[in-house]
Amino acid sequence: MFPAIAIANALKAQQPDIELLFVGAEDRMEMEKVPAAGYEIIGLWISGFQRSLSVRNLSFPFKLIHSMIKARNIVASFKPDVVVGVGGYASGPMLKAAVGKGVPTLIQEQNSFAGVTNRLLARQVDKVCVAYEGMDRFFPADKIMLTGNPVRKDILDLEGKREFGRSHFGLNEQLKTVLAVGGSLGARSINEGMKANLDLLSDNGLQVIWQTGAGYYQEAKEKAADARYQDNIKVFDFIGQMDYAYAVADVIISRAGAIAVSELCTVGKPVILVPSPYVAEDHQTKNAMALLDKHAALMVSDSDTAADLGEMAVDLLKDAERSAQLSEQILKLARVDAADVIAGEILKMTQ
Repeated sequence: MFPAIAIANALKAQQPDIELLFVGAEDRMEMEKVPAAGYEIIGLWISGFQRSLSVRNLSFPFKLIHSMIKARNIVASFKPDVVVGVGGYASGPMLKAAVGKGVPTLIQEQNSFAGVTNRLLARQVDKVCVAYEGMDRFFPADKIMLTGNPVRKDILDLEGKREFGRSHFGLNEQLKTVLAVGGSLGARSINEGMKANLDLLSDNGLQVIWQTGAGYYQEAKEKAADARYQDNIKVFDFIGQMDYAYAVADVIISRAGAIAVSELCTVGKPVILVPSPYVAEDHQTKNAMALLDKHAALMVSDSDTAADLGEMAVDLLKDAERSAQLSEQILKLARVDAADVIAGEILKMTQ
């Protein structure tokens, strides 16, 4: 969703009179966030296919047929010059409908391990914009363009925001800061790892910004209220000003979703990744390994956070040389102009 909005914004900037229509999955976050960003969206009755045995799979064929019919109607009525798929559930029906009507198509693949739908459609679409090298193992090499993932503009420039961040979060400027985030909904393993290691972090003179997600917030808030932490553990269910959080962080603990990784590359701070094992194709581990292979991040497995997360963060903050090396290597992977490059490629396809 966020890359799609970033691409739309870049398209508007490059061609102000462009007409844009989003198509998403009904009952998903995009149906709320896209209109909030100022764009029209139409919903399809579509969801993912469960890889394990599930009663929900019984409705999948009906949803797919319904969505394909609606997708064809959208293409026929909106008459797009280009259809862009960014990997959501609605991308498959829309790209298939566009290919069937001879409309130029582009896929924006965000992960280092391509999703099933994008792999199936790759030979039919015209262009594939990717965020990682080596994606020719999934897509035809002559269709690939290495662009990176679009990231939010407020994160592209953190210059001068460190002081604002300290004030915003009520931080002690004398202490190093650990930022722990698990995505907008939170991550149980990161939360459990932080809970188990608060004493270790506090005893080593560190302060923490801990984003828990709504479900874990109350328990974390009660844990952090212990007087021994001297108000140095800041707990939030959600962080709206992520640019401030990134700016003040000295070490970042994060999941390894594609967009999170792209943001972290842009931020250029030492990172400890905790890939979620509960995602399709285990793609978060593959995203993390793409950074580890270039010595650009550290990784803790989802099951080892309680045992290893705190010690790894403490050791990293004590090792200035290693922290600097990780920052240098991850910055090399940043692509700050991804949205503009992808938008430019889309506009070329309209000519």
